[in-house]
Amino acid sequence: MNMAASHAQDRILHDAIFEANQSCQDAIKIYGADRVTNATIGVMLDDNGTLAALPTVDKIYRTLDIRELTAYAPIAGLPAYRSAVVDVTFANHKPDAYISALATAGGTGAVHHAIANYAERGEYVLTSDWFWGNYYIIAVETGKRLKTFELFDDELKFNLADFTAKVDELLEWQDRLLIILNTPANNPTGFALTDDDWDNVIDALKLRAERGKNISVLVDIAYIDFAGEPDVTRRFMEKFANLPENLFVMIAFSMSKSYTFYGQRTGALIGVTSSRAVIDEFEQAGKYSNRAVWSNINRGAQALLVRLQQDKDAHAQFVREREQFYQLVKRRADIFVKEAEICGLRIVPYSGGFFIAVPSDNPIAVCQKLHDDLIFAVPLKLGIRVAACSVSTKKIKGVADKIKFAMTIE
Repeated sequence: MNMAASHAQDRILHDAIFEANQSCQDAIKIYGADRVTNATIGVMLDDNGTLAALPTVDKIYRTLDIRELTAYAPIAGLPAYRSAVVDVTFANHKPDAYISALATAGGTGAVHHAIANYAERGEYVLTSDWFWGNYYIIAVETGKRLKTFELFDDELKFNLADFTAKVDELLEWQDRLLIILNTPANNPTGFALTDDDWDNVIDALKLRAERGKNISVLVDIAYIDFAGEPDVTRRFMEKFANLPENLFVMIAFSMSKSYTFYGQRTGALIGVTSSRAVIDEFEQAGKYSNRAVWSNINRGAQALLVRLQQDKDAHAQFVREREQFYQLVKRRADIFVKEAEICGLRIVPYSGGFFIAVPSDNPIAVCQKLHDDLIFAVPLKLGIRVAACSVSTKKIKGVADKIKFAMTIE
């Protein structure tokens, strides 16, 4: 007997990331944390295996008045927060355009609203074949479908040819198309589009927009502050100036990684357009969705970001602390990448971020084999995701060799 509506009857959540992490936690209970390597979860752990938190973020949050923590926020978000999000996102690379930010429940909420409001029900959203699995879940939840293009060509560079081919394929029968690009520091690969890649993508989309189709692009930047030098990683955003009115860019901003504020579920969806009418529509559609899905967003986290931006000394200290976290993840990733090269383990090009990806024809079997060495990683459709963010500097040494050995079973 089914009591759920027909569209919800067969929904069973299988999340590879959380399932792999649960297996790891079960092993820790048996063997102890010192013997187990947790390369599953996308959170920052220090070299003692403890969830890392930025001290200045913690300090400021604890000074907020209880009413700032418990009162409702406006449906669209605190005005000062929405303004601060724009400043934080673009820094010195704000494009000449109409720009507006809408508070959302983390970066996930930003992705949800983009898919809910900028893709037609029953039609396809396009993203790369190496993608965060929640894109698919949100697409299904909102009555959309997901199609992928090959992220890499034969030289392991951005596959512009397949990207444009898939765009053309979908635009043959869809009047509008939403494209999700998770860059820089793509989850699960650590890959980033270059400035030339962005030029090629924008030129291709401009050409197709001229043919009368409505194209929206969501840029998921959840890991941007662990992707490299902040000013460099944001340069591509200037390219969003003076776009055709029917080429709309959105950016998914998250406080989870950049502020080590995962559980507070606060982020934003930012709209960038050459049209005043399009940005007005964006604001109204977003507020409507906010009210329908979660009413309003965590006020305390919004107030924290505002306070941090207003206090120059605290902000400078915060930036120094986050830089230390970035360098820690980079050291771990550098060790893995170097050892992979030495042992001949083929990996996806890594430029920054929390994760490194290893292509595999049998990722589930490889990950199960790694359990013999008490190493836990995430099996994906195209390979294995290794979370450099959660593996200590000591433990990540030798992981590449162990993966290479485990892959002999393929």
